[in-house]
Parts: sequence; structure tokens; C-alpha cells
Amino acid sequence: MTAEKVVEVSRGALVESLHRGHVAVVNAKNELLYSVGNPHEVIYARSSMKPLQAIPIVETGAADHYGFDNADLSLACASHNGEDQHTTRVQAILDRTGLSVADLQCGTHNPKLEAAYEALIKSGEPLTAIYNNCSGKHSGMLATARHMKESTADYYKLDHPVQQRILEVISDLTEVPVDDIAIGVDGCGVPVHAVPLENLALSFAKMADPSGLPEKRRDAVRKITTAMAAEPEMVGGTERFCTDFMHAMNGRMFAKAGAEGVYCIGDSETGIGIALKIEDGNARATSAVALEVLSQLGLLTDEQREQLHDYHYPPLENARKEKIGELSPAFTLKEYTVASS
Repeated sequence: MTAEKVVEVSRGALVESLHRGHVAVVNAKNELLYSVGNPHEVIYARSSMKPLQAIPIVETGAADHYGFDNADLSLACASHNGEDQHTTRVQAILDRTGLSVADLQCGTHNPKLEAAYEALIKSGEPLTAIYNNCSGKHSGMLATARHMKESTADYYKLDHPVQQRILEVISDLTEVPVDDIAIGVDGCGVPVHAVPLENLALSFAKMADPSGLPEKRRDAVRKITTAMAAEPEMVGGTERFCTDFMHAMNGRMFAKAGAEGVYCIGDSETGIGIALKIEDGNARATSAVALEVLSQLGLLTDEQREQLHDYHYPPLENARKEKIGELSPAFTLKEYTVASS
């Protein structure tokens, strides 16, 4: 099975470009319900894996030991904008663990939000790793290593106990054996994990409906998903789809973007997980596909459609901020049956 057209990009009356991709909709019983393209496609989950990577912070007791609240746990799942609300909280976590920005091994890049970058320049303060969109995740990993009395210098390496615990969680929730999980290096330097798209969707289904998990993991999962839904500003920030989407869902759903056109959603009411991958890696198409999947499944209210309209049909604008076209979903979910495989 190959990727299918999922989004059309129009300029005026002409469809100028197309995005192709894959979608998998799965329940916590590991039943593939709906698909587009190839739901078996093996992909790197990228930052969509962050909610799973945060689970050991709770399971090891590090979250309780260092007083992590909902905002802290949500930040551990973040690809944040580098706004003050993010950087001050990362610094507070580091302070509580007795560590510093110098211990972050995520590297440095400009804040994702232009206004945050402008404010940093005007302040005259140096650009450090705390502005990296993954600094929340890294501060959580450091807190876990510190609590477990493990080395903090190499927490980002695959053979470190921090990463081995994460690998075990990912294998458990995706139901992919450890030896079958392909490993690369993510943009922030930690291991990145590749699994079939349907298994990535399964992990979000299990987090949406953790009733079948052992008690300790079930409780940790609920703390993570509750935190994300309660404090969505920490996951992304100003003008970010993850944040605005979770606000609109009023605690029902949690969601996380990943680089190269990956997006995942868990719905606590139906217990389903959704994972999608845009084949060309362009993230501009992800919100349109994600919301169209929910729309076709009947999981959006009219009010939510209105709130999220510009993410469902993202406007194409010129340099004058005039709308000159839009991105439109262009697919139909296929109900999955054994015969269709």
C-alpha cells in the first residue's frame, strides 16, 4: 500500500500542490479500525513519542520527589515555543534537582515563537539550551537520572538507564518488541524510535484507555495525559495547534506533534488512538488531516469545528497577510477489515 492524497493546496482556483500520507485509527485492543494509505508504514515517531518518554518520570518516583505539578509534566511532553512560561519552568525544574542549564544536552536553537526570539534579543541575554523546544523533555530526563542516582552527563545516550526505561515503555505500549524498534538520533540528541504507524496509534489508544495496563503504569499514564489536557500551553504555546486543539477538546483528548509531518491523538471517551504521517514531512498539512479524521469519525462538535477552522482549512497567505488560497483535506477514511489487508 502506498501513500494517498490527503491534502490539496489551492492558490486561487487552481490546486497548486498535493500532500500524500498515511493514517491509522486503532483501539486499545490493538484493532485497526480505519486507515488511509499504509497503516503498517514504519516511521520515526519523533516528538509525538514525548508523552511516552515522560512516563518514567512518574514511575521512578522522580515526579513526586521533585514536586512536579501538571504544568511540569506537560512541559516534559513539550515541543515548546521558548516563551517565558516555558523557560522559567524548565529553570525551576533544574533548580529543584540541583542542576543547571549547562546539564541540558539538547543543543541550542532560536525560540520557535518569533516574538519570544525578539524579546530574547532585546534582553541581551545569551541564547542557551533552555530555549530548545525539547528542554522540558530533557529536564524531565535529568530529574529521573538524578532521582535514581545515575549519571547526568550521558543521560541522552541509548545505553543509559534513562533511555532504556523509555525503550521498555515504548515497547510495552506499542506492542513492538525492543529488538524490532529501529533507533535513530533525534534533533535534540536523544534516541528516536521507529515503529509501524498503527502501533504508534495503539500507544495513544492505550494512553487514552489505560484500563488494561498494570496499576503502576496505568496511574502514570493518567497523570501524563491529565497534565497535558490541563496545561496545554506547556505542550506548545502561543498560536500552536497542540495547545489550541487541547483547549477546544476541554480535557477529552490529548495530542502531540512530531517533526517531519507526524501527529498523534488519544481520545479518552472512545479509547481510540490516531496517528498520521505526511509523506513529504511537511507539518503544514498535519492539522488539516488530524481534524478531518476526527470530523469523519463524528468526534467534533460544531463549536469545535468553528474554533479550529483555520487549522482544519489552513489559509494560504501572501506577504501582505492576505488570504490567497488554502489547504483542504482530500481523503476518505477506509474502514479496515481483514479482507482489505
